[in-house]
Amino acid sequence: MSLTLLALDTSTEACSVALLHHGEKTHLDEVAQRSHTKRILPMVDEILAQSGLRLNQLDALVFGRGPGSFTGVRVGTGITQGLALGADLPVIPVSDLAAMAQAAYELHQAEQVITAIDARMNEVYFAQLIGEKVRSEFGEFLQWNEVIAEQVCSPEQAIAQLRANRTQGDWLNVGTGWAAYEALTKTPFGKISAIQLPSALYMLSLAVPAWYNRQYVKAVDVEPVYLRNEVTWKKLPGRE
Repeated sequence: MSLTLLALDTSTEACSVALLHHGEKTHLDEVAQRSHTKRILPMVDEILAQSGLRLNQLDALVFGRGPGSFTGVRVGTGITQGLALGADLPVIPVSDLAAMAQAAYELHQAEQVITAIDARMNEVYFAQLIGEKVRSEFGEFLQWNEVIAEQVCSPEQAIAQLRANRTQGDWLNVGTGWAAYEALTKTPFGKISAIQLPSALYMLSLAVPAWYNRQYVKAVDVEPVYLRNEVTWKKLPGRE
């Protein structure tokens, strides 16, 4: 079966789309800041036009479900739901942190990755992931397992958890958080990478095994992952 997937991501400052068609990948990446809503649909149209495809010729849509900014994740979720409903397509949600780990693997062959994206408010979107090669009837894929679950926390809390795990050795550090906060800059665990933000391109690699394992949802069941929503709720006066 020739799988055709379109991935999009607006969860961070980056805005990206990527297409898998006839076994080949194409992608468009921009740093859009506050213009995601203006850029993402034209980028989708452009990448489909380049391949002579219509939306209803896709097998599924893939999207970065977060973590990321409220606005960015919400934009990506809304656009994905609208496109999927209009073309009657299933949706494959992908973690933005896992996508960055996948980028580390594809670009640097790293299978041990620590992600830290600047979340503002002296916090980072943080996870520690280790890759496991899994063989199936559809081929060999890298599955990312959480050593430390994705979360939003202060740089100091991230460091404390890594130390508690006695983290050492050949880890690759990815994300904007390593340069944004002095605590992380001065205490790298392994090598700091030039990979700063997630890209839809690397979501495709994660979406392929998810498709074959039927790990997709209906458009109406798509749910974003903010991570910060519960923390913010608890900080409100009168909330526990």
